[in-house]
Amino acid sequence: MKTFKKTFCLLLSLLMVLSVTVFAGAEEETTEESREVTGFTDEDMLTVVNKKICNQKGEKIQLKGVNLGGWLIFEDWLCPYDEATDHYDVLEKLTARFGTEKAYALLDEYYDNWITEYDLDQIKEMGFNCVRVPFWYRNFYYDDQGTKILDENGEWDFSRLDWVVEECSKRELYVVLDMHGAPGFQSDAPHNGKGGGCGLYDNTEEGEYYRQMTDELWTAIATRFKGNPAVAMYDLLNEPMCDVQCGEVERRIKNESIYTRLYNTVRAADPDHIITMECIWTALALPHAFTKGWKNVVYQVHFYQNSDFIFTFFCLLTKIYHFDVPLMMGEFYPHKKTTWENCFKTMNKLDYSWFLWTYKATGHGMWSSDWCLKGAKDGFWRAKIETGTYEEIMEAWSAERLNTQTGFQDTGHFARDVEAHI
Repeated sequence: MKTFKKTFCLLLSLLMVLSVTVFAGAEEETTEESREVTGFTDEDMLTVVNKKICNQKGEKIQLKGVNLGGWLIFEDWLCPYDEATDHYDVLEKLTARFGTEKAYALLDEYYDNWITEYDLDQIKEMGFNCVRVPFWYRNFYYDDQGTKILDENGEWDFSRLDWVVEECSKRELYVVLDMHGAPGFQSDAPHNGKGGGCGLYDNTEEGEYYRQMTDELWTAIATRFKGNPAVAMYDLLNEPMCDVQCGEVERRIKNESIYTRLYNTVRAADPDHIITMECIWTALALPHAFTKGWKNVVYQVHFYQNSDFIFTFFCLLTKIYHFDVPLMMGEFYPHKKTTWENCFKTMNKLDYSWFLWTYKATGHGMWSSDWCLKGAKDGFWRAKIETGTYEEIMEAWSAERLNTQTGFQDTGHFARDVEAHI
């Protein structure tokens, strides 16, 4: 086994050297001609054909998108609030202070105004053809006991996802539905809704209950969007086990294979949509798709590397190792010494679809950050979760305060570094 690994690493190194030569001087692929927006039809439904993402006409589609981070699931460094650590903490504190009804009224105000039709128009005008929509289970459940949030008709409320899929379809923007925070939580990281959670994999009755809730939620989502051409794919779990050592990733994700369970769950409800699984943080964390019998799948990576060489090397390694599936960069940005130019050159030449992280952010310094396309202007008003009054928090999350057009500004990196590569 050690001899095999050494040989494999030597082969990757040689291919890396060859790739530098291939990439040097290579011209960027030409972009598709723009067409009038008329909305998606059944012919636009995506599927995997010969290791490529294609529509029903057999045309290859490279997804070039942006994440709607900080919308349906909070991250404190992206979102306009203080005095709370994560979305779970925000929800618990608001509920304790104001009661369930008022807490959710505050959240609805935020959801209504963080992403609007104006924002989707902006994304379309920038030239993107897709958005990735992170969400978490508490968008659909009141608690951890499975109490469903119902709409005015007494049905399970999926209105937020309905809205974004419908509005994106009108603009010919595909949507990746991303389970960013599963019941029980799939990692210790706060960006999955609650820091220090990670109970989804526990070999206990509680762990199994969380898995059943996740099955229930994915079944409902897949049933709801079955046959909808605007949905590009289902992203089963965002960054599972992202804050633990690689050995644990392989044990819980690859060997015990929560993905096999969720793949079967979704396929039972929707046999046609693409499913994407994530290699976090190593290509070795996922088995080869053909060994599991997985069909119509895309493998996904998130690279925040600190040099052009490492970024290209990891992209190439993943491409070689997972030769049997299309690849997608679900999140990235040019971290530290990594450059936009090299990121796009690498992904385009290796045929990755890609999604910037992220569209919009309010954290300190975001008005000039590579992390977002739209950054809050200096002095942005943030909600005080523990000390602000109900009215003050409602005002902080109002349409006037969260209006992208007036409260945010282009970070400057889109026009200079991103636009030429869309």
